[in-house]
Amino acid sequence: MQGIVYKSTGSWYTVKSEEGDFYNCRIKGKFRIKGIKSTNPIAVGDLVTFSLEKNGDEEVGIISEIKDRKNYIIRKSVNLSKQTHIIAANLDQVFLLVTLNNPVTYTSFIDRFLVTAEAYAIPAILLFNKSDTYSKEEKEEVSSLVKLYRKIGYRCIELSAKKGENVQEVKTLMKDKISMFSGNSGVGKSTLVNVIEKNLMLKTAEISEQHLQGQHTTTFAEMYDLSFGAKIIDTPGIRGFGIVDMENYEIGDYFPELFALKGFCKFNDCLHVDEPKCAVKEALDNDKIAWSRYRSYLQMILGEDENYRVDIYKSD
Repeated sequence: MQGIVYKSTGSWYTVKSEEGDFYNCRIKGKFRIKGIKSTNPIAVGDLVTFSLEKNGDEEVGIISEIKDRKNYIIRKSVNLSKQTHIIAANLDQVFLLVTLNNPVTYTSFIDRFLVTAEAYAIPAILLFNKSDTYSKEEKEEVSSLVKLYRKIGYRCIELSAKKGENVQEVKTLMKDKISMFSGNSGVGKSTLVNVIEKNLMLKTAEISEQHLQGQHTTTFAEMYDLSFGAKIIDTPGIRGFGIVDMENYEIGDYFPELFALKGFCKFNDCLHVDEPKCAVKEALDNDKIAWSRYRSYLQMILGEDENYRVDIYKSD
């Protein structure tokens, strides 16, 4: 039998068969996928082959094979373990929810997420949430961020999940596609999903006043079938996003605005740091590239995974 993994709890997997039935499954033995060393060999969205076995009165599925993945989103834990974790596989698009405060989504986090999406050729859309809570100055700040990412070529939508503003635009983009929603804890992912599909009733939580961070309400990634012909993967809130298996020389290729200038640099292997006649550094000096983006790029090639969550609006 074949099916799609809808939920992974680490040792058990919920798989939906081609006939539309759900089964609790586990892995047959241990297997890894083409050298990917991750904490989870199977991810939500994976297409798998499984067979059924009797376990008392219950039928249990035994997964024997994972089909080749179209793509996946992977992150490295930003802690001492340095373990990698595949968040979801076989996606048509990813939505990253961004908030200016309560909690702050730093541009370095946005850029790391976008670089990972670019590396695996997954279209990424930025959703600037909580637009109903901002002051005039904060709205201007959001507008400048939207302008920055739109100029690079990313689709950006300002919305309020709580008020339902611009949610219809998101629904239209989701139709007939498998979408993943991601973002820091507390940015309003579950609230937005509940507005999009009212009968799902995902758990939401208040922001922690002490740390201005969200409480984790989603423990495991899970896929849902929606009533308007869409599938959504809701993911746990992510606090850190370390990039995985990228060589220094290729990271710049996943910044569209740097990649566009690469051919104009004097050296083919220019890293855009201190090389002479670098088109990227020239564009930076002429304000044609955002400093926040260049700073994110530098942090990535220098391997600064532990301390990248800094406020780009404050000088060093």
